[in-house]
Order: sequence, then structure tokens, then C-alpha cells
Amino acid sequence: MAENKKTLTVTQEVKELMFDIMNKAYLTGQAREFEGTKNYEASSNMQASEDMENSYQLRRSLANAFSSLKSLLGEYLDENKSTSDNIIPKEIDDDGQLVLAFKLPSNYNNASADSLGNGIHAYLVDMALYEWFTITNKEDAQDYLTHSTASLETVKRALYKRSRPTRPTYN
Repeated sequence: MAENKKTLTVTQEVKELMFDIMNKAYLTGQAREFEGTKNYEASSNMQASEDMENSYQLRRSLANAFSSLKSLLGEYLDENKSTSDNIIPKEIDDDGQLVLAFKLPSNYNNASADSLGNGIHAYLVDMALYEWFTITNKEDAQDYLTHSTASLETVKRALYKRSRPTRPTYN
């Protein structure tokens, strides 16, 4: 009997990921300054930017998060890569697209595709922020690690959604 698999492709725009990472770092810094838990200088240092001194670390963290995610979701990923290196992927360095192609069972519930994509986005952002705040603001780092775990759970839940079978009809 032939195997009926569905292919679901999830595309993440690196520009969107980088914006979200920088925006959340900015908002977190602003909130800590407003709360009075950080002075203006410490708050400013928490806020990531596109400048070279920040961009490299953010892109390295994003690359780490993406490779980690691929390993965690490897059961369904359709990838034939047979080599690895420590260079930041060109797609991340050049603000390209990160593409994940999943081979899923034929009864995969397509209604979960958006949840899968959004969860992947959240996981990548949270993990990059976790690494960023491990360097710049250890107090907030754990919150992003905790949130990444919840995001990963959302991803897995969406990945494992199945549709109910339909009863055959006879004429």
C-alpha cells in the first residue's frame, strides 16, 4: 500500500524574527527602567539593535535556536542535509527565509498550520532573547527560556493534530 504523506512548509522571514527580537528587547529594557529595577544605562544595554556589535550575537543566537528546533522536530522534518559547520547560515546572515518542510501523515489537520508557524516564530524569538539576556540581563533570561518551552509545546501540539476519519459511504 502506498504511503500518503502531506507536505507542510513553514517559512519564517528572518527580518520579522530580527525585528521581533529587537522590539521585545527594547520593550523589556523600557519596562525595567520604568519599574525602577534598572537604571537608564543598564536598561539601554539590554536593548538590542541592528548595529554590528549586537547583530552578530542576535544572528548567532537565532542560528542556534533554529538548529535546535530542527533537532527537536526532526521526526517530521524532510531534510537531506549531510554536512554541518559553525558558519551562520546565509539565510540568517542575509535576512532571507528559514524554511521547514514537514512530511506529515495524511490525516494531519491543516487547521493547525498557522498555530505551527506562529509557535515556531515564538520559539525562535524566545530562544534568541534567552541567549541575549543571558549576556545582558540575567534576571530576565529565565523568563524567555520558560516562554520558549511553552512555545515549543504549542509547536508540538500543532504538529501532532490529526483529523478524525470519515466513515466510507456505499452506493
